Amino acid sequence: MSFKKVQLTLLSVLLVLFLVPTVFSFDFSKLENAVTEHRLENGLTILILERHDAPVVSFVTWANVGSVDDSKGYTGMAHMFEHMAFKGSKTLGTKDINKELELIAKEDAIFMQLRAARNKGRFADSAKIEELTVAYEAAREASYELVIPNRFGNVIEREGAVGLNAFTSSDETVYFFSLPSNKVELWMALESERFLNPVLREMYKERDVVAEERRMRSESSPIGKLIEEFLGSAFKAHPYGVPGIGHMSDIQYYSRKEAKAFFQKYYGPSNLTVAIVGDVITEDVIKLAEDYWGRIPYRTAPERIATTEPEQSGERRVEVEHQSQPFFIAGWHVPEGTHPDRPALDALCDFLGQGRTSLLYKNLVKEKKIAMDVGAFAGFPGNKYPTLMAIYAMSSAGHGNDEMEEELFKEVERMRDELIPIEEVDKIKARAKADFINRLNTNHGLGMQLAGYQNLWGDWRELFRELDRINAVTPEDIQRVAKKYLTKKNRVVGMVVTTEE
Repeated sequence: MSFKKVQLTLLSVLLVLFLVPTVFSFDFSKLENAVTEHRLENGLTILILERHDAPVVSFVTWANVGSVDDSKGYTGMAHMFEHMAFKGSKTLGTKDINKELELIAKEDAIFMQLRAARNKGRFADSAKIEELTVAYEAAREASYELVIPNRFGNVIEREGAVGLNAFTSSDETVYFFSLPSNKVELWMALESERFLNPVLREMYKERDVVAEERRMRSESSPIGKLIEEFLGSAFKAHPYGVPGIGHMSDIQYYSRKEAKAFFQKYYGPSNLTVAIVGDVITEDVIKLAEDYWGRIPYRTAPERIATTEPEQSGERRVEVEHQSQPFFIAGWHVPEGTHPDRPALDALCDFLGQGRTSLLYKNLVKEKKIAMDVGAFAGFPGNKYPTLMAIYAMSSAGHGNDEMEEELFKEVERMRDELIPIEEVDKIKARAKADFINRLNTNHGLGMQLAGYQNLWGDWRELFRELDRINAVTPEDIQRVAKKYLTKKNRVVGMVVTTEE
């Protein structure tokens, strides 16, 4: 689990002091009017922004599905499918598709028998399991013989692609890379194909990769373990409390059958947004999109999760014992990312724990030297639904959780009792504006922001209202949200407790 931290450097200070007046005078209406939205009959939303500064184009495919949408018993499936989306299609990544599909069917049949045998628990027939395991391993290797490894990535990188990657969060799964502008049709063909005719080849091999990723991120990491326990304690009803990587037993249990069902439910075109920014002609892009993406049949977009986390009735605490240094985290339930209170909460986080000039850093790290690192952030683990604001601290040698907790909560109480000086609020807003502008500096950044706002707000135009929301924050707003949300009853506390064993 990684924390979102804004580290202020000399460069960022210079940006605030010297560049901000220039970029803030930019006419955003021109940029907004330059964006074209086109929706295919199958429901796919395409956002196009022409920028002819250089002969390159950035592509973003944003799937409105994240780990929060994983079903019980198959946690981690959103992340798993992200891996599988790079495995090619019926026309890419295979030596003989017909033969490969036959071998995949045999592989699946044997695994389902093996899964059923293992699922009997202590009544399982160990001899039968051993027999099926041997057959399963042989079937796996046979199907892998017909795979051309990493064919998708190799083809596009050979054609000049850069930045090929993807990520799965609680709220979304996003695929992206950039290409020379004369390769737009190549992207249309390959990207649409992997969501039209995906072949989930190497499914069980990749499942082992994901299992190892879980071991590294969670099971071998004391902070990773704590975050799982912390979120599980914070969210008793809402699936934000379920680990995004998935439970190990689920990872080892799901099959290609469940992965295909997940794809059918969440990867219909009406649940996808494509953002294309760079050296393109809008009319040409629309024509190519109709030809390639229009091949995908319409499927109804899945509904939002209806589960609402009940109001917390008292402080919750969780500890993880480990032979490592103490680590402390506290979180408070706050609204989703589109709520009117979020700009003030983001400003509060900036003042409390973002950068070397923040209140917590100056107090705990520089002056009292009881912590090596501190931070504060909102939108943990997501922003689509009501979520958490959190603060954390990692102790210095010779110091522990009790000291950090006392100091952290002392500063939180100050936020409830005192107004932040207007000069400090102006600095917070200047940093927020600079960070916002910086995310729009590149084709890739613009594509990510357009697609992200389209999915979070339901309208990409909200991107160009962000500065208004930042500018509207006042010291009174920040104190109001601190009083409203940062209460003992509303908080969850977690810590890594050092053991000698």
